[in-house]
Amino acid sequence: MRHQLLALLARQPAYGYELKQGLEQTFGAAYPQPNIGQIYVTLSRLEKSGLIRGTEVTQEGRPDKKVYEITEKGVEELAGWFGAPTEGPRVRDEFFMKLILAEGTDLADRLTLINNQRRHCINMMRGLNKLAATERGNRTSLLLIEGAVLHLQADLDWLERCQEELT
Repeated sequence: MRHQLLALLARQPAYGYELKQGLEQTFGAAYPQPNIGQIYVTLSRLEKSGLIRGTEVTQEGRPDKKVYEITEKGVEELAGWFGAPTEGPRVRDEFFMKLILAEGTDLADRLTLINNQRRHCINMMRGLNKLAATERGNRTSLLLIEGAVLHLQADLDWLERCQEELT
């Protein structure tokens, strides 16, 4: 959450609720809805770390609000995040651990585990395709959904390979 907020603040100063709306408008329904409480906790931590600076703004007839802006230290942090590679393929896959460790326990059949996981992936793909139909106007959301579907398709291909090798 911290880098997403820093990125929005690198565009322009904003207060917490504006940042929540910014995340929702940018990523649409494909992205988990940000919790406003989590946003304010993260903003507090970013401010304590010197990555952002908050300024109280007086409002007539309404509670004061705090507008945040990114600091030079925050810009450096954000540039480092943009420049660092994102974590690669997962090696510690929970499903694979179940698949391998199930053997000899008499508690689970490998083919059943593979078929259950395959059904789960297919159901997730169906849900994402329905979500894509509602997000037609949000190119960012559609790209996020497309990426998730492609990952699920790769998982289905890998399950096929697991079935060939292990059953």
